[in-house]
Amino acid sequence: MRLTTQKRLAAQVMKVGESRVWIDPEFIDEVSLAITKEDIRRLVDEGAIQKKPKRGVSRGRARYKMQQKRKGKRRGPGRRKGKATAIMSKKERWMRKIRPLRRELRRLRDEGLITRKVYRELYLKAKGNAFRSVAHLRGYIADHRLEASA
Repeated sequence: MRLTTQKRLAAQVMKVGESRVWIDPEFIDEVSLAITKEDIRRLVDEGAIQKKPKRGVSRGRARYKMQQKRKGKRRGPGRRKGKATAIMSKKERWMRKIRPLRRELRRLRDEGLITRKVYRELYLKAKGNAFRSVAHLRGYIADHRLEASA
């Protein structure tokens, strides 16, 4: 049974699109006899014709994306915009390098593993950006035999 006319009228009466009109299968015979807007209004009041709920945009994909970002994913070079300094300033990068180096030098000096003279020398080298990391500093000390002879 084609109920296109009834669906169209119901959509106008309920002020929704035709895709949001639901006709109860048990009342199909009754609905097919409705030919005026007044008939349709009565059927809407009875519940034979109803409005389907609005379909929203699913947040499922957005939730998944946020989960991934919390794990630290989706942050590769292809995602980045702007210069490297927009991600982390030069100063911030320098501080993250120099503080551990100075901490390590202090520890070595305090434990008597290097002399005060060697400490000063290495401190100035670190300040001059001679070492990439703490591991590099340790390698340099080992290669140049700068450990204090006890």
